[in-house]
Amino acid sequence: MAWLASGAPNGRPTATPSTADRTPAAKPTRTQRPTRTPRPTRTPKPSPSPSPTPRKFKVGIVAGHWRSDSGAVCPDGLQEVTINLDVASRVVAILQYEGYDAEILPEFSDKLEGYEADAFVSIHADSCDVPEASGFKVARVASSAIPEEEDRLVACLIREYGEATGLYFHKNSITYDMTKYHAFNEIASKTPGAIIEIGFMGADRELLTEHSYEVAQGIARGIACFLEGD
Repeated sequence: MAWLASGAPNGRPTATPSTADRTPAAKPTRTQRPTRTPRPTRTPKPSPSPSPTPRKFKVGIVAGHWRSDSGAVCPDGLQEVTINLDVASRVVAILQYEGYDAEILPEFSDKLEGYEADAFVSIHADSCDVPEASGFKVARVASSAIPEEEDRLVACLIREYGEATGLYFHKNSITYDMTKYHAFNEIASKTPGAIIEIGFMGADRELLTEHSYEVAQGIARGIACFLEGD
């Protein structure tokens, strides 16, 4: 085999094949990489079903005298039903916002007969007859089928409403009309119920008309206190 110096790196000749050896050499065969066996596609496991949505507490709120009559009326024309409806609507809105199944009911709703709920509260206001009178009252039916439950509802309303409004609780002025309130004899006997007189339309007017949101908050917190067990 003859060597040619041209093109030799570092001065060393590059080997050039003679005529007899000019038969082109077979190109080296590329080593074939083994074909990668694709991994089997994993079937995604079904995600666990979400836990059932917790049952919403059902709450019925009566706006005293709504769709019935005006209720008490002050000398200047302020009507009890106007205050009751405003506060009751706010209570329902607050409870719904917090996730409760709350609804507003008129005084003599067809739904009251056998009404079943986790809590039932009727909202009223006291008259202007005694100008200096101030405070609130809460009561349950006199002959309760579930006295412990209803006493707890009353206690929660007294505590939370008193804290929210700063009003005095008139325990000794609870009337027969409250403990014998007609709706108590219509709703299901196992539905915990209470009636609240939220204040007097005379001395407590500013609170009832200009701060009705705070009034509604006190009632809503009282109901939540009862339902949540605190």
